[in-house]
Amino acid sequence: MSNLFTALKDLPNLHFTHVFYRWNLISDADDNKFVDCYVASGAKYLITQDAHFSILKGLTFPEVNVVTILEFEVILKSI
Repeated sequence: MSNLFTALKDLPNLHFTHVFYRWNLISDADDNKFVDCYVASGAKYLITQDAHFSILKGLTFPEVNVVTILEFEVILKSI
């Protein structure tokens, strides 16, 4: 696993983000860290197949753009 992290940290399009606020927006405590990173980093998409994240689609603040991998593939092809 450490080889993966070593390779990831050298990618030019990877940005480390420090999370200063915990939103706790979804019921699965393990998944909240991904939402927190999404908000803190100003990401455009949160890509997941996990059903716990579907509750985020109805939020207006913070707005979280949750898409499945198939939806993201369509987005990438349209660019």
